[in-house]
Amino acid sequence: MEVVVLYTTVPETLKALKTAAHFAHDLSARIRLLVLEVVPYPLPIDQPDVTLPFTQQRFRTLAETASIETKVDVHLVRDPLKTIESLLEPRSIVVLGGRCPWWPTAQGRLAKLLKSTGHMVVYAA
Repeated sequence: MEVVVLYTTVPETLKALKTAAHFAHDLSARIRLLVLEVVPYPLPIDQPDVTLPFTQQRFRTLAETASIETKVDVHLVRDPLKTIESLLEPRSIVVLGGRCPWWPTAQGRLAKLLKSTGHMVVYAA
């Protein structure tokens, strides 16, 4: 079993990692930091403007900053909403940093999509 933390911003993701650590401890689960790095259409999908090894190291450092054992999983994508479902196990626990928005936002749409496909979404404020 794993608890998935979806990268949003650095401060929000650090809060989400701490929340995920509580879930992971209680459930004897692993933590996976899922990073969806958007590559703009003018660039080839395998040649982002920031190299993949640099991006992976950046997020490994972020996970180490939180002092929580975490698997970092970086994916180069065009459309995160279309890609995320294929990267999650059925009925995953997904932790998002920040608060549940009251108005339509990209993060709110993502949470709604995840809930509608059977995943449990937890906000870490």
